[in-house]
Amino acid sequence: MRVALAIVPEVRELLHEDPSQLGELLDEIHEEDLADLLKLLDDEEAITLLEQLEAHEAADIFERLDEQEQTELVSQFGAERLAPIVSEMAPDDRTDFIESLPDEVGDRLLETIHPEAAAEVAELLAWPEDTAGGRMTTNLVRLSPNLTAEDVIERIRAEGERAETIYYVYGVEDDDRLAGVASLRDVILAPRGARLHDIMSENVYTVAPETDQEDVARMLRKYDFVAMPVVDDKGRLLGLITIDDVMDVIKEEQDEDVHRLGGIEPMEETYFRTSFMMLVRRRAPWLVVLFIGQFLTESALRHYDPVLQAVTQLTYYLPLIISTGGNSGSQSATLIIRGLATGEIVLGDWARVLLREVGQGLLLGVTLAALAGLRVWWLGGIEGMNYTVGLAVISVVLVGCTVGGMLPLVLRRAGLDPATSSAPFIATLCDVLGIVLYMTIAGFIMEAVVVRR
Repeated sequence: MRVALAIVPEVRELLHEDPSQLGELLDEIHEEDLADLLKLLDDEEAITLLEQLEAHEAADIFERLDEQEQTELVSQFGAERLAPIVSEMAPDDRTDFIESLPDEVGDRLLETIHPEAAAEVAELLAWPEDTAGGRMTTNLVRLSPNLTAEDVIERIRAEGERAETIYYVYGVEDDDRLAGVASLRDVILAPRGARLHDIMSENVYTVAPETDQEDVARMLRKYDFVAMPVVDDKGRLLGLITIDDVMDVIKEEQDEDVHRLGGIEPMEETYFRTSFMMLVRRRAPWLVVLFIGQFLTESALRHYDPVLQAVTQLTYYLPLIISTGGNSGSQSATLIIRGLATGEIVLGDWARVLLREVGQGLLLGVTLAALAGLRVWWLGGIEGMNYTVGLAVISVVLVGCTVGGMLPLVLRRAGLDPATSSAPFIATLCDVLGIVLYMTIAGFIMEAVVVRR
């Protein structure tokens, strides 16, 4: 944004005096900085600036605007004025953009852009948005395996400008079946006269178009690829998933998980771009569910009211007990949800997770119970209070770790998003369990003290 702020006065001056000079001024500036520049200009200035650039250059900038900004420009200036720019966008970005528009606006834009670009959009729209097919680009270099390395380089020079990436070249048979892949480095370093089928590897890591976008992201991260081909069940090359698409997926999934962990329905827009009432609607459902869930806490307290009245000192330590259970449960849930998201933990690991969480719960519980016992001893109290609080702390931490560790796995098994077991939900559940455990332990110990007397 600093670059954009520095040049915006000069850009505005050229826009009003001599727009033809803009190309020379903006030539060395990164597209991301130019997208920031557009956000600082009013809509008419932004459109004028884009129109002064080559269509493919303007498309590189337009792609970097968020969907709301793109939609506002189309709505204000019409599909016809932006069609040349949209036609030059990468197929996957163009498809995402058109899909985000209101139906009537998107249909009008499809009728206006270049027919080849419209056909690419129709091909990608056939797949769900959150799959490899919905994320792939069809702009890639497809070459016959019989070409020589020199011919491959010449073809890359001729076609590479439209390709989203040229780090890899793909050998494709006449029936579009993927035969192999070679890196550009391998092609350049190949002996003179070597053919692509001698250079490329036939052991190609691919994904099906139905593959979930999170699984694609994990594969690219695992193998350190910058791109991965998408093939159908007959082995035909459909498109390519590139690293920039995966970065978008990772951000979207992280945003979604963070929102759910906080007890908020996922939001597509940023905080300030989300309307006030939309924020309220996203937050209210979980708050209502958690508020009703706290009725169970109140019911549990009412059930043990005679115990609390008989030993009023129990209430002093009640917040400490229930919050400790909620905190330990939230920690475990966060660790397991993250492990599921990265693929480190799978459903078959449930026994290992259970064993580790039980062990951690016992060790953490004993540690905190020792601190709690010292606190009770320091303040003084009725006989048996230190044992009551100490055993209750061990119990609630053990239960909190176990529930927090296992609930995400149960939800994944049920086909639900594990992030649904958000920290507030775990805390509410552990509140109720903490009260029940604390009062049950207190009842047994206090009864034993009375009998002994």
